[in-house]
Amino acid sequence: MFTIKRAKPREIHFERDINPYAHGSVIVSFGNTKVHVTATVEESVPPFLKDKKQGWVTAEYSMLPGATNTRNKRERTSISGRSQEIQRLIGRSLRSVVDLKALGERSVTIDCDVLIADGGTRTASITGGFVALSLAIKKLLKDGKIQSNPIKESLAAISVGINKENEIIADLNYDEDSNCKTDMNIVMTSSGKYVEIQGTAEDGAFSREENNLMLNCAWEAIQIILEKQKQALY
Repeated sequence: MFTIKRAKPREIHFERDINPYAHGSVIVSFGNTKVHVTATVEESVPPFLKDKKQGWVTAEYSMLPGATNTRNKRERTSISGRSQEIQRLIGRSLRSVVDLKALGERSVTIDCDVLIADGGTRTASITGGFVALSLAIKKLLKDGKIQSNPIKESLAAISVGINKENEIIADLNYDEDSNCKTDMNIVMTSSGKYVEIQGTAEDGAFSREENNLMLNCAWEAIQIILEKQKQALY
């Protein structure tokens, strides 16, 4: 028998326009987790897109040394496999809701720097990344560099898991994530379509019923996040 311990995300806050030099910026908070996100526009594209008449959206992710209870070393010469996997996730998630041809031959880089890590840093980065990207696009529209909004719909992400007491929890903090027998990261658009579902059994395989319960819980939580994003942007 499964029970819902928490179907809502932790307290969410978007502090936007905190970097005067970035085209879009925000500090996104999910509970104690805080991520500084900037969007930078460059009037060029990677070599593989040269003369393709389309733009590009990519991301970089890092965790600052004091973000966790033990100091992380700065990734100066090369990035870890974890950071590489997360920034690829952020990039492809954001690209899924952007018309790259409408963006024109320019690149938007989303930089996500984790200030405090208490679970859900990748999902917070995606959610905050969408806000920073939207702010950058607004600036491009205001400056007349693009004629139409290339963002097709909104995007948000959440973690959800089932603990050893068979309780379903949305937006896991570090302790909850460490003690879950199953956890997921879900990226979803405002139309209810999935961009990514990352599900992992930490303590025994999970059933289709458990899978569906977590997806349903995530759907409910993401509706709240999408509304918070809307409030931050308009």
